[in-house]
Amino acid sequence: MQPLSNDLIKAALDKRGFSYFVDADGDIAGNFQGNLIYFFRLGERQEILQVRAMMQHVFPVEEVTRLYEFCNTWNRDQLWPKAYVQVTDEGQAIVVGEVTTDWEHGSTLDQLDQVILCGVATGCRLGEALGELKSGPH
Repeated sequence: MQPLSNDLIKAALDKRGFSYFVDADGDIAGNFQGNLIYFFRLGERQEILQVRAMMQHVFPVEEVTRLYEFCNTWNRDQLWPKAYVQVTDEGQAIVVGEVTTDWEHGSTLDQLDQVILCGVATGCRLGEALGELKSGPH
């Protein structure tokens, strides 16, 4: 068991051969099927991993109600990721997916790998469903 660290997150990403970058704030992120996915460390001791998927599909703010309905259905039918609607400063609506795990007592590389894979795979699946919603009837 090791404490959650950026090095451990990078090791898990490297193990899978995933491409990633570290932004100016020190946050780790990657582009997965067009979706920007961050690997945030949160909490008082940064012991919580949040895999946050910012979906590539952008909607007009007028579709917020439709996106709420989509997210409510998604959250009812799917365990991961938790999905919610966010309105950007530019007045557009996006959907964000999150898989969050508390590693207060530490993690093995294999455990972390499973959570990262879950966050990436289910985040991409959410992106695909949003693509279908966007191209479908309004």
